[in-house]
Amino acid sequence: MKTKRGELRIYLGAAPGVGKTFAMLGEAHRRRERGTDVVVGLVETHGREKTAALLDGLDRLPTRVVPYRDHEFAELDLDALLARAPEVVVVDELAHTNTPGSANAKRWQDVERLLDAGIDVLSTLNVQHIESLNDVVERITGVRQRETVPDEVVRRAGQVELVDLTPEALRRRLAHGNIYPAHRVDAALADYFRIGNLTALRELALLWVADQVDVALRRHRAEQDITDTWETRERVVVAITGGAESETLIRRGRRIAVRAGADLSVVHVLRGDGLSGVAPDRVSVFRKVAEGVGATFHTVVGDDVPSALLEFARGVDATQLVLGTSRRSRVARVFDEGIGAAVIGASGSIDVHMVTHDESTRRPRLDARSTSLTPRRRLSGWALGVLLPAAVTAIGWAGRDDVAASTDLVAFFLATVVTALVGGLGPALVAATLGAGLLNYFFTPPLFSLTVATPENLVTLIAMVVVAVLVALVVDRAARLAEQGARARTEAALLASYARIVLTGPAPLDRLLDQVRENFGLESAALLERRDGAWELVASAGGTPCREPEKADVDVRVTDDVHLALRGRTLPARDRRVLEAAAGQALSALRQQRMAAQTEAARRRAETTELRTALLSAVGHDLRTPLTSIKAAIGSLRSPDITLSEADTAELLEAVEISADRLTALVDNLLDSSRLATGAVAPLLRPVTYDEITARALAGIDDRHAVTVEVAENLPAVLADAGLLERVVANVVDNALRHGRSRGPRADGEPGIAVRASAHGSRAELRVVDHGPGVPKDTAAAVFAPFQRLGDRDATPGVGLGLSVAKGFVDAMGGSITAEDTPGGGLTIVVSLPTADATPSVW
Repeated sequence: MKTKRGELRIYLGAAPGVGKTFAMLGEAHRRRERGTDVVVGLVETHGREKTAALLDGLDRLPTRVVPYRDHEFAELDLDALLARAPEVVVVDELAHTNTPGSANAKRWQDVERLLDAGIDVLSTLNVQHIESLNDVVERITGVRQRETVPDEVVRRAGQVELVDLTPEALRRRLAHGNIYPAHRVDAALADYFRIGNLTALRELALLWVADQVDVALRRHRAEQDITDTWETRERVVVAITGGAESETLIRRGRRIAVRAGADLSVVHVLRGDGLSGVAPDRVSVFRKVAEGVGATFHTVVGDDVPSALLEFARGVDATQLVLGTSRRSRVARVFDEGIGAAVIGASGSIDVHMVTHDESTRRPRLDARSTSLTPRRRLSGWALGVLLPAAVTAIGWAGRDDVAASTDLVAFFLATVVTALVGGLGPALVAATLGAGLLNYFFTPPLFSLTVATPENLVTLIAMVVVAVLVALVVDRAARLAEQGARARTEAALLASYARIVLTGPAPLDRLLDQVRENFGLESAALLERRDGAWELVASAGGTPCREPEKADVDVRVTDDVHLALRGRTLPARDRRVLEAAAGQALSALRQQRMAAQTEAARRRAETTELRTALLSAVGHDLRTPLTSIKAAIGSLRSPDITLSEADTAELLEAVEISADRLTALVDNLLDSSRLATGAVAPLLRPVTYDEITARALAGIDDRHAVTVEVAENLPAVLADAGLLERVVANVVDNALRHGRSRGPRADGEPGIAVRASAHGSRAELRVVDHGPGVPKDTAAAVFAPFQRLGDRDATPGVGLGLSVAKGFVDAMGGSITAEDTPGGGLTIVVSLPTADATPSVW
């Protein structure tokens, strides 16, 4: 069964000496008196007599002595505590750094081990040791705290108890010698323990604990599914629509929050369809205003604006909600009560402030320039507004004896609707008015008179105008939505393409900037970063990139220190949203690029370390063996007590030469491996032939009589570095001679080792074939890894670097090297390189 995790209780203080350890030991005594098994793991008394006196009566576990640099340090004995397994352990100074050689680097890690074992822990901590407050404390006190505890560790504590003391009382305690020895008191009072420092640290501690209380309260409300507002703390939410009055509302909300001592949040609700809303540049302005008055800015999405506002307000446990008065007319309010009235009706315990503003007295005005219809459609509408009523009149007059008056009426209505569909409101009103007049003049008694003789005629005129207005409004709204929908689809396609660029393919940042430049028809796009107060060009696309945001035609701020600078033309505000998203993707690409570089550097360091470790473990024997042979042979040759014949002398000299050759080959492979690991191999590619390379490679092999060469002279030349290719062939053949020779002659006369070559299309292959034991199945690719000797069980010398070096050289030359099973048994190494005549001339 899984052990229940123990509970951590932290006594938090603003500074040393406030009484954290004293309070912790007092709690330990209380628990011991209740029958709890309490053990003191480690307590730092710092020579304080009253603190030391509290240790009496408590079980104390001896500390573990850790030697370090000619000194001995007392540390928490974690293993002994885990073996003792008490119910509660007292561990002082949670932020302590353990002496090197301890099981964990930090004491809080020791505490985590105890908690995981189901043991409760009492500990102490000063606020300056909390990781997120480290920089703030340094700015206040001028002292950098080297020992910190991650915030998450402190936040996971079951209880955090604030041990508080006023700055004046703490300074008196320090002056009386209750904290530091006498010789340190004056310096401490004049430096760290100044009134200003202690007041600021105390406020930090109070705010941090208050924030923790707020987090705990929210967690409890979420667990218990409590949605009612609890007025434990004043919080003001300002709701803005994005209109001109938004700045007024934010500033008004700030004054309300200051008077109430409350937190301030600003929320902007976006429609769920994503097709209507405020321009991104305006939202950016409101965000800056909110941040300028110390408020947090939030954007939420919802089709029902009142419900979205109240849901957000309840989510942050707001007590007051600030809204602007409606700009709707009284007639409009009859059909829709408006956002303010709806919020007030459903606000419950949240107080709602309706703030008046200058914009509330201004009514929306019809503006022909605000229509979404194209100029061509509007022009066509004006033409139809005149021509269609005239055409209907002519047709109706021509058939006046056969066509009823109701048909003429329907025809004029149809003309009005068609005009509204094409041209919008203005042409529709012209068509309605002109149609009503022509209907009344030519087809309504008394004929040839504009007199409205009956109420029905007046109703007809009004109906035609109303139809024109309604249809035109519907058409204009549909056109707006269609335009916004098309733009939204375009933006979505652009954002999707930017995301694909960042997530796939090489050099995402350069490709992203080039895509942005191309999409918006710009001259250049550049990503700038501020370092040490100066702007640096991180990446760019196009000619003449901008090197300062102030000189850009379009400057998009990603962060305070990263900007996207565009040059070529000024872009409209509606493009800002896509550009801000592209700038964010550019920042992600930049971070991804830097992380990739760091990862590659780390990988290279790891490979180098692994190579060094493997080298030390693998070459010891292979270096020692030839050196031992050389030393033994030379010792025999130089010994005055040994008489050697000429044959014996020659044999010893031959042993020295063979051992020296083995050392030379080993050192060469080690140097080549080092060059490959550091990327220092730069091949000089030239046309070379396999026959000449094979001859030169085999010339340096003593046992070359055991190798059969079947390489035709008329094979096409390959593009390779002659020196590197010679080393490749020599290493592969040497590997075959040492590991791949059959135990005896084959019955069919097949040679032990064979070197063959052939051409296939644009590539030429060199094969080194052996008929030895081969390698285990599915491990052929592993033969090229360093220090691999698959299937090798004898005492054959070598550290397994030959094929690894060969692969590195072949890869550097743009070729490939693979291992295949030899039919009948054995291993075949295939080196494939492009032919010189199939490769563009680069030499």
